[in-house]
Amino acid sequence: MQLSELAFFTSDVPGMTAFYRDFLGAEPVYQSADLAIFDHGGVQILIHRTYVPGPDDLPPENHFAFAVADVDAASAALESAGLQCAVPTPGF
Repeated sequence: MQLSELAFFTSDVPGMTAFYRDFLGAEPVYQSADLAIFDHGGVQILIHRTYVPGPDDLPPENHFAFAVADVDAASAALESAGLQCAVPTPGF
């Protein structure tokens, strides 16, 4: 299992981007008014503008993601421990 992503939602994308730029000593690999992405040793740090989700939208909640060899087995283990898993579909 490998940590692959940290995602943060904020109303101040420029401010949070400036913090991580200074903290990491690196520029984002992608930046817009609504999103900044840093790559830190293969882990993506995403800074999203928060939003009010529509009925078919994912909730704008801070989260982390792991890359695993067997998604079904990892999901089952986490769910049996009482956690909720969100597994993106291919192309997501």
